[in-house]
Amino acid sequence: MRLQPRNKRLHKKALEIFRLSRNISDYLIHDLAPLQKNGSEDPHIYFTGDIIRQSDALVPKIIKAENQAFQDERIRQATSLIHITNRLYKNCERLEQSQSNGKEFLILLRKELRKFKHLQRSWMMNL
Repeated sequence: MRLQPRNKRLHKKALEIFRLSRNISDYLIHDLAPLQKNGSEDPHIYFTGDIIRQSDALVPKIIKAENQAFQDERIRQATSLIHITNRLYKNCERLEQSQSNGKEFLILLRKELRKFKHLQRSWMMNL
């Protein structure tokens, strides 16, 4: 089993998204961690962990899809990657609704995700 992906551009973009997600989460967590006036926690704080978890799953999913012996299994893994990417994009949109100073960084992450989706489509055609 290969541990390195065949498509270096897609792999590199997935790593960039992971690093960016981690930095954004670290930045936002400080704005979202304090309790609200009514004593409850900000519901958006959980999305910061979700974007890290989902972006961390991109590279292993790429490698897993590329290492499948059968076409059907490769397509199934690639489809799973699409779902992860879509959830990551949606969680960025949700975080933009939060009361944080880091919203402009989320716009950058969504832009990178759109680039990733474009690479992902061409990658799927060559699987």
